[in-house]
Amino acid sequence: MTQIAVLTPDPADPSYAGQWPGVLERLKTALAKGGITVVATPWTDHVESVEGLKAYPLVLPIIVWGYHRDAARWAQATKTWAEAGLPVANPASVLGWNSDKSYLSRLAERGVPIAPTLWVQDVAPAEVEAAFDRLGTDLLVVKPTVSAGAWKTLKIARGETITPDSLPTGPAMIQPYLATIETEGETSLLFFGGRFSHAVNKTPVNGDFRIQVQFGGQYRTVETPPDEALALAHQVLETIEEPLLYARIDMAPDADGQWLLMEAELIEPDFYLKNDPTEGAGFVQAVRDRLET
Repeated sequence: MTQIAVLTPDPADPSYAGQWPGVLERLKTALAKGGITVVATPWTDHVESVEGLKAYPLVLPIIVWGYHRDAARWAQATKTWAEAGLPVANPASVLGWNSDKSYLSRLAERGVPIAPTLWVQDVAPAEVEAAFDRLGTDLLVVKPTVSAGAWKTLKIARGETITPDSLPTGPAMIQPYLATIETEGETSLLFFGGRFSHAVNKTPVNGDFRIQVQFGGQYRTVETPPDEALALAHQVLETIEEPLLYARIDMAPDADGQWLLMEAELIEPDFYLKNDPTEGAGFVQAVRDRLET
């Protein structure tokens, strides 16, 4: 049996304590079928040094949930791993840039369709109020560029009282609210080793806009994703130059039916293995391929 490391949350962060152990067990079960055993270790134990990880032929950062709340240490950790040449996948360079959603602007510059977005260094009420007219909408979404799981993400209506205390601090992004999230939901396409595995559609509960399971989001397997959705996912992957072991491409249609990239989740995405007809076989094969090369 080949032994690899899987990085897990900071033990001092209780936010996902009830969720990530179950995800880890599903990953362990899937990988065991491929002759691979997993050693779980908190990412926060390896910020300044890779000594505790050097013995492993592969390090997977796929459960580093909560890293966005410790952005400075996370940035240092990815730098440490990159400089040491640690066999981490996805690559440490990807883990660095993918943690800041401003990467969406760079993908957009290369032709990837995203929702109209205003990028601000320190969001203030006046900027939000001006954004309604600039973006031509009565509903906005405001979120930090370093965020995950809808953390500090706000839906704001024109005329709503906005105070500095109600807004996220630091760099943020402002977008028109996509009403199709409520009707069509968000669709995630999973890729392992560059190969499409499965797709999941996620819709919010009535009255909410957040599709994450912790907010009551409903998930269903998409047997055959629309051709346009697959085309967008492949466009995103082709635009990213680094080799990716795994990728979850999240997207949603706009009011005209055009698919827009919401996120390219390349750090610690839930693979939704419960919705994978092969129960993670594609992921396991991608890991085995990486180990053999």
